[in-house]
This record gives sequence, structure tokens and C-alpha cells, in this order.
Amino acid sequence: MNYKHLHYFWTVVRAGGVLRASEDLNLSPQTLSGQINLLEERLGRPLLKKVGRNVEPTETGRMVMQYADEIFTLGQEMEDALRGGKETPRAPMLKVGFVDSVPKLIAFHVLEPALRLEPTPRLQCPEGKLPALMAELAMRRVDLVISDVPLPGNLGIKAFTHLLGGSGIAFFASDKVLQRHGTNVRQARAKFPRSLQQLPMLLPATDSALRPRLDGWLRQHGIAPTIAAEFEDTALMKAFGREGLGVFPAPAVLAKEISRQFEVERLGAPNDLV
Repeated sequence: MNYKHLHYFWTVVRAGGVLRASEDLNLSPQTLSGQINLLEERLGRPLLKKVGRNVEPTETGRMVMQYADEIFTLGQEMEDALRGGKETPRAPMLKVGFVDSVPKLIAFHVLEPALRLEPTPRLQCPEGKLPALMAELAMRRVDLVISDVPLPGNLGIKAFTHLLGGSGIAFFASDKVLQRHGTNVRQARAKFPRSLQQLPMLLPATDSALRPRLDGWLRQHGIAPTIAAEFEDTALMKAFGREGLGVFPAPAVLAKEISRQFEVERLGAPNDLV
């Protein structure tokens, strides 16, 4: 593949159009379009599509753009390092995909040992749904994926699954929500889990890995709380809990950090909810 043609494509996408890119590259628009056509012929797929007066990458073009970003960013870093006299080896890159339902504090603790390696790797941490991240893993765009559920068999992707750890679930509440419903931390703890019945609850979204277990545990104990809100982002759920919107569940292993960061109290951590 001609990397000059790839650079032309990369510049056009970044500039948002052939005309602007041709000015940056000091080429005529006709010459630039012809060079990109040669790249498309080489790859066998269209890379650009017209949108009004501008152009946008096709689905294939977006994929090519990801690789081009890495290629030319690395090239620029190499030039900068040589100009600055930095001839030490470049830190290795570690790309870790996180399923968006994994709590952010858990994500940090999982990656913390890697930060003590020598040389310390440069981290890239894309976030998303498990199927999309596994597709990235299959195409070697990430090195590993951290998830709160095992790899489903219906994804059709070959990968190794390893258990890194586990935690029970605890329930947390701020003084604001407790006082508004006529109770306090001591009373709520003494009556736990029945105290959850009288308090509004914040829950993860219905398609999260934790939600079916929470629903089953609540039914098992005859608790039908008022659901104040549901969240895909667990950090957002905790932030709403801090402001007193309701009680929320979170990993018991992080109880101290959660209590300190979000100014909430742990009401209880049942042994039969893990």
C-alpha cells in the first residue's frame, strides 16, 4: 500500500473536505481526489462519501482512519522524540477495553498493577458494550477486555476468559434521603434489608449484568421498593445517590472509597447477594 495515498485520505477526513485538504497539501483537488481513488482501488472499497459540499468517511473509511491515526501519530511522536534528543525506548502501549457497566473504581484497581511495571505502559481505555469491545479484541485493536460478565457463547468470538476477582453488593444512602423519609443511618441499618422498602432506589439499567441478580434478591426478601431512576452509567447513579435521590447498590469491596467519595453511608451488605 502507498502510505502517501493513505496520508492524503487521512488529511481529507481531518480537514472535512477535498478542497481544504488540497490547500493544506499544496495539491490540486483533482490530483488529490485521483490519489485517493488509487487507494480505494488498492483496498477494494470506497472510503469517502459526499455529504452536501463536504465528504465523510464510509464505514470502511472510519476503520481505515483509526489505523491511519495510529500510524501518523506514531510518526509524529518519533520525529518529536528525535528533535528533542529523546533516544530512550518508547513506552509500550496497553489498550484495555472496559465494559461500561464496570465501576470506574474497579477499573482503576484492576489496572493499577500494570502502572507499576517498568517501563510504565501508556494506557488507552476505550469503553463500550461487550459485543463491540469483543469485536475490537478480535481485530486486535485492544489487548484485553475487562467485563463484569463472562464471555457469552453466542458472540462467535474465540477468546480466553479469566476470573480476576469478585465482590458482594452493598447498599448505600446519603443522609439527605434518609432524613427525608423519616429515618437515620442507625435505624436503617438495624432494620436492613426491610428498610429498603420505605426508601426510593436507584438501580442499574435492566440490561446490566447486576440487575437480574438485584431483582431476584429483592423478590426473595419480599421487597418492592419505589424505583426512582435507572442508569447505564454507575458513576452517574452514585452521583444521584449522593444528592439524595435514592439508595443505590455498589460493590462492597469499594465501600470505603464510595462512602468517602460520594458522602454516603453503607446500610448493609447481604451475604446472599454477590
